[in-house]
Amino acid sequence: MSPEPAKGTVSPGGICPLSLRKGRYPPPSAAPKVKAIYFGPMKIPFFLLVLCLAVGPARAQTLPDATRFSIVIERGDLPLAREWLDAGLPPDFEGKVIGTGVMIGAWEGNIPMMELFVSRGADVNKVNSHDEQALLHAAWKGRLDAVRWLVEHGARLNRDGKQWAALHYAVFAGHAEIVAYLIGRGADVNALSTNGSTPLMMAAREGKESIAKTLLASGARTDIVNEHGDDALRWAMRNNNLNIAQEIAGREKFSVAAAQPAASWGPPVRSLPVPDRADMMLAQARKMEAAGRRDEALKLYRAALAAIRRAGEGASKAATATRATTGMVITARRDKPGEQTAALRYATPADGKVGAGEAASNGAPDIADDWLRRAREFEAAGRRKEALNAYRHAAAAMRGGGQTPAYSPVHP
Repeated sequence: MSPEPAKGTVSPGGICPLSLRKGRYPPPSAAPKVKAIYFGPMKIPFFLLVLCLAVGPARAQTLPDATRFSIVIERGDLPLAREWLDAGLPPDFEGKVIGTGVMIGAWEGNIPMMELFVSRGADVNKVNSHDEQALLHAAWKGRLDAVRWLVEHGARLNRDGKQWAALHYAVFAGHAEIVAYLIGRGADVNALSTNGSTPLMMAAREGKESIAKTLLASGARTDIVNEHGDDALRWAMRNNNLNIAQEIAGREKFSVAAAQPAASWGPPVRSLPVPDRADMMLAQARKMEAAGRRDEALKLYRAALAAIRRAGEGASKAATATRATTGMVITARRDKPGEQTAALRYATPADGKVGAGEAASNGAPDIADDWLRRAREFEAAGRRKEALNAYRHAAAAMRGGGQTPAYSPVHP
């Protein structure tokens, strides 16, 4: 009587005996008459073991590519994220657009997602391809709880040299609570961005008056000039944020500044926020695309881009309607200097004067329109995959001025 085959050892990946995987048993070609193998008290059909051998090592093929990773983590699928990590996905794996799982969690305000990736060794200070960190994403999106969690888990408030910091992003987006929290925890109020701009310049540019006051009260310097030769006062005057300009300059210096022609400050450069509805439609479009429902994804992309376009047209009309300052009228009495008053003089349409906000276009090609044209051509030809890709590029161009990622602030 033949001896019973040696007992196998259960492997982490399934019921296949490790001894068989390691070659202790002859391959099927060498033992054609074997119909079953004893596994302890169990008798397992040989064909099942062969199937196990074929399927077991293929588990790595289930790991996501960058696009699928981003979509799944954005929608907050913790079980699938955990499964991928268990299967060997690097904890700092970087998806499309935003970055790692921690970064996407920060962007979405999903603390359990961040906890999962950090528990597997993810670096909270890792930078993505755009030199951004998770803390910057949370600050930009206004996720105060996520900002606190990241800081408490080692996220650095300040960065070396000229780099964008979380405080820049929080100021730029107008999140006063996050600004106060970051400053309270030690964020540098005079941090320099890649072009030497300070958080105060961001506030002056975007018209964030209460934040500008917070920065000034916390020691923000007004004399710093960036690589373009601009300081915070120039940004405030250029964008007609006169209350901020007065806070920065003080009464006397502001009076001198306001008396200068508006055109001398240069044309205003303001950011265009993406409507919440458009953001939601773009997110839903990505989900539909991931699920293979391309027709629905195309409809959502079209609707989202139309909403962004409408918002842009509304902003352009508002800028055109803004009255430009042409000077300042100061009234004062020598015997009562404390009763001095100052009032700005505005241009009217009848004056025929063009304000800084009405500068003509430089005629540069519209990148977004070009991508939209391609998308429509692809869609008309039935090439849905190419159409979806073109719509994604159009969305990125329309949301970021054609220069920056679709999800990031437009850096001055």
